[in-house]
Amino acid sequence: MGSFQPLLAVEAVPAAKDVTATAEAVNAVKGTGKIVIPNPPQIAGTSFILEDFNSGKVLAEKDADLKVEPASLTKVMTVYVIFNELNKGSLKMDELVTISDKAWRTEGSRMFVKVNERVKVEDLLQGVIIQSGNDASVALAEHVAGDEATFATLMNQHAARIGMKDSHFTNSMGLPGPDHYSTARDLAKLARTLIKEFPQYYRWDSQKEFTYNKITQPNRNLLLWRDPSVDGIKTGHTEAAGYCMLASAKRNDMRLISVVMGTASANARSDESESLLNYGFRFYETHRLYTAGQALSESRVWKGDSKTVPIGFREDFYVTVPVRHFNDLKATINVDNKIMAPVAAGAAMGKVSFDLGGDPYFEAPIVALKAVPVGGFFKRIFDEGLMLVNGQIGKWL
Repeated sequence: MGSFQPLLAVEAVPAAKDVTATAEAVNAVKGTGKIVIPNPPQIAGTSFILEDFNSGKVLAEKDADLKVEPASLTKVMTVYVIFNELNKGSLKMDELVTISDKAWRTEGSRMFVKVNERVKVEDLLQGVIIQSGNDASVALAEHVAGDEATFATLMNQHAARIGMKDSHFTNSMGLPGPDHYSTARDLAKLARTLIKEFPQYYRWDSQKEFTYNKITQPNRNLLLWRDPSVDGIKTGHTEAAGYCMLASAKRNDMRLISVVMGTASANARSDESESLLNYGFRFYETHRLYTAGQALSESRVWKGDSKTVPIGFREDFYVTVPVRHFNDLKATINVDNKIMAPVAAGAAMGKVSFDLGGDPYFEAPIVALKAVPVGGFFKRIFDEGLMLVNGQIGKWL
């Protein structure tokens, strides 16, 4: 990931008069032709996606919006719900969970907890994340929500909140069902959200094995042994879903997320995931362009207690570009016409358009970085008169 270089100040102008923002790192370069990027590898699976963690840029995809059975990738949402409960303080790591008969009888991959046993939340989480324990998933779901159906409601509420538009969950462990589905794109979004919000818990995903009740089981993510840059996140398999993998890797401060669904074997899902990740790291690079709250420009505000409002991004802003083409990036700031007070902090102010080598690349919205309340009576009258004069001059011109 490239180092940050600040954007130089530019004057905010109406969108109809697009102005180019100059920067040490974002140079206005005329494109002389298409930038050639090698095609992504052919992936033998139902669907897949590869995207950058920081910028969200999709680097490769196939049928990424196809609704498919997520199998045990479901458990990423299960632990995301638990992490949120821990973050709220409604659940503690050392809290004891009584294992129900239903949890104990759960089939498939298991942590091997015993009925009526009292197990720490922390141990159950590791049982889910590392061992993919269905019994641990059910135990946590019942402890938090009373039963699995109610817990699934929480899963769906969180899915809607973070923008997983094509996902629906009916259980905590990934058992197949007509109303239990997700997409490669949604699962990548879930992974990005979890890693960003809960890095202190994500560390468990890189753990290669976990021992409980003197039974040691390995993490099913084979890439943890193959590639030191891979540090999570989950595998899954059912007969209908095939072999699936949601993976993340970080090299030189650049993190990628890959999702591969419906491959033929455990080795195949690992091979295909590794192929995608290697492609992304080999042919792309990510740079932080702007810091959170950095003013890219000052926009004129009418009838406010301040004449201008700073505009920019509320979070650090990243861009992913083909390797060695960062200097072919051109940024153009387009701001809205006649911004009237009051202006709320975070209100949409316009957009930044990016071209790469002379071709449109993407757009990103920019917002007001602070609030501007309505000005006093005389300020409003003065601006009203100035707007009338400017409008008349515009007609003459």
